[in-house]
Amino acid sequence: MGLIEVNGIRVFAYHGCLEEEARIGTRYRVDVHVEGDLTRAEHSDALDDTIDYGRITALVKGTMAVRSRLIEHVCRRVLDALRQEWPGPYRWRVRVEKEAPPVNGDVDHVAYTLEG
Repeated sequence: MGLIEVNGIRVFAYHGCLEEEARIGTRYRVDVHVEGDLTRAEHSDALDDTIDYGRITALVKGTMAVRSRLIEHVCRRVLDALRQEWPGPYRWRVRVEKEAPPVNGDVDHVAYTLEG
């Protein structure tokens, strides 16, 4: 079993329950991990035999561009987009981190993680 990790995909987006979040936006970081049998790619050295992390990044950015109220919802949409692009026996883990959430307190970030 192999593990591909694409960590810290930086995106500026407009997710959140507050109207001001829809107007001003904030920074997000997304981590994607995919585990599966990548033996073929190990031997072939061919991009077609693996999961292209450039394509992962593009899918994350495209999905994050569509507004959601909750990071749970956007995280699910990212996971679904990845699974649609690469159907098969892969195990995915997606983590969406929202920097400086508008809460009453000094909070660095909030995050939601989904596996599937």
